[in-house]
Amino acid sequence: MNFSPRPVFDANASAGDALGNLPEWNLDDLYTGTDAPELARDMAWLEKACAEFAADYQGKLATLDAGGMLDCVKRYERIDVVGGRIMSFAGLRYYQNTTDGSRAKFLSDCQDRITNFTTPLVFFSLEINRIEDADLAALFAANADLARYKPAFDRLRKMRPHQLSDELETFLHDQSVVGASAWNKLFDETIAGLSFDVDGEELGIEATLNLLTDQDRVKREAGARALAEVFGENVKLFARVHNTLAKEKEVEDRWRKMPSPQAGRHLANDVEPEVVEALRDAVVAAYPKLSHRYYALKAKWLGLDTLEVWDRNAPLPIEEQKIVGWEQARKTVLDAYADFDPRMAEIAEPFFTRGWIDAGVKPGKAPGAFAHPTVVDVHPYVMLNYLGKPRDVMTLAHELGHGVHQVLAAGQGELLASTPLTLAETASVFGEMLTFRKLLDNARTEAERKTLLVGKVEDMINTVVRQIAFYDFECKLHDARREGELTPEDINALWMSVQAQSLGPVFNFMEGYETFWAYIPHFVHSPFYVYAYAFGDGLVNALYAVYAEGGADFQEKYFDMLRAGGSKHHKELLAPFGLDATDPKFWDKGLSMISGLIDELEAMEG
Repeated sequence: MNFSPRPVFDANASAGDALGNLPEWNLDDLYTGTDAPELARDMAWLEKACAEFAADYQGKLATLDAGGMLDCVKRYERIDVVGGRIMSFAGLRYYQNTTDGSRAKFLSDCQDRITNFTTPLVFFSLEINRIEDADLAALFAANADLARYKPAFDRLRKMRPHQLSDELETFLHDQSVVGASAWNKLFDETIAGLSFDVDGEELGIEATLNLLTDQDRVKREAGARALAEVFGENVKLFARVHNTLAKEKEVEDRWRKMPSPQAGRHLANDVEPEVVEALRDAVVAAYPKLSHRYYALKAKWLGLDTLEVWDRNAPLPIEEQKIVGWEQARKTVLDAYADFDPRMAEIAEPFFTRGWIDAGVKPGKAPGAFAHPTVVDVHPYVMLNYLGKPRDVMTLAHELGHGVHQVLAAGQGELLASTPLTLAETASVFGEMLTFRKLLDNARTEAERKTLLVGKVEDMINTVVRQIAFYDFECKLHDARREGELTPEDINALWMSVQAQSLGPVFNFMEGYETFWAYIPHFVHSPFYVYAYAFGDGLVNALYAVYAEGGADFQEKYFDMLRAGGSKHHKELLAPFGLDATDPKFWDKGLSMISGLIDELEAMEG
């Protein structure tokens, strides 16, 4: 693969040279191309392995002894690895250019084939869930290697009350490629293909969203109005996507006897509904002392009586307009990681040197950023849309935190490496916090310190307040959809009901802002995902407070927590730090850290 970066497509084209050489993914560690013989070999192996697995085990799981069950689980895990490797390759290629028809076709074809191959495996989870508790406990007691997989069995068995017949589960598996995943692809391709006219210049969505953080208020407004115009033109399509996905979810939830639309997400996250509700209630109660108070301060700094939506992420007037080059961003993050523990920087280094990051903004590339773990015998890949803003450095620190976590957890094996979303944000947010604290310690002037504090507070409000507002929007959307089809105007009204509540009275909302729900990918790809960000931020704030108090063994405990992957419940993972997320007061600790930073900013005004 050609590793030289393609041209940066940017709202601020002159920044291109200042960014330096932005890396692209080298996917050769997965496959060297769509025609790679290894890919054909793995596809053929997968088809045969799935058929043989079903022939060897279907109808027999309850009769296996401990050794036989261990062999069965290992074979299942190997199938998971090979299938995951193929889909990671197809998916990452697609996200590099979602408007390329050949990439979209390759992804769909892989998805279709693997869905067909794995249909015979549907019996596995169904039969596991029919085994009596005492019989399964006896198998674990008889074989320590098998007992290591107990957390994976436990998570599977939480679905026992919601399991359907074998025939229905098989149907849902087969039908998945034309269900949610097809609507997801329609959404991705539509978003990536949108074009925004800003003062006669055609921009993609990332470059247009980037204008909302521009120093020039006129440019910010132009960006916001361009977004509103295009979202408005496409709102019927986005409403159709949301209506269909919410209805599909309601139907499946009803058949599975899920007690609420959120219940499936809570089960997948291995978190109790009351813990999530305690988090949600604590954040909503804190809106006045967090977002409302902060944005009133911001209006004062900007010399405004009211803020418009395009002022929400505006830089301060005292903030230097600077482009952070890629090499500087890399050094900043790696130095912060190394100060915490040299091992953390060592794990992160290969992301920069071996083509594990795709950083540049390019036409057709998916917006946003993510770290994809691929499979345990390869390594993660990080996607960014790097434009050289200070916030982009924090995004790099965030996604690299995910990458470090995924590398460390890989030792658990495919079935135990994956971390529930509530804990998946721990290392990413902690990585951001380390980077922020290092920059704050090195601040040379009061203005620089204030700028850093403002950036961190805004990131925290975006992570905690904004994501809980998103969660409330989703709850309202799914509840309303159960009563019938929602018009675009219905969805707009639900969106605005949480925006005014969360952002506070200082905001005026321009006409067109009511459609801004349309571009948020989490609502489409992972319903109710968003509370995981607030969960992770609150957890990390409490965790960082423990770190700041000192203790020679904190780093070792922290690495142990990341290595655990999905093998432990959040209660077990946090116990060594003296923390417990089931304590309703737990969330107040994290929120008080944000409030404390706002206190510091208020004190600077005195």
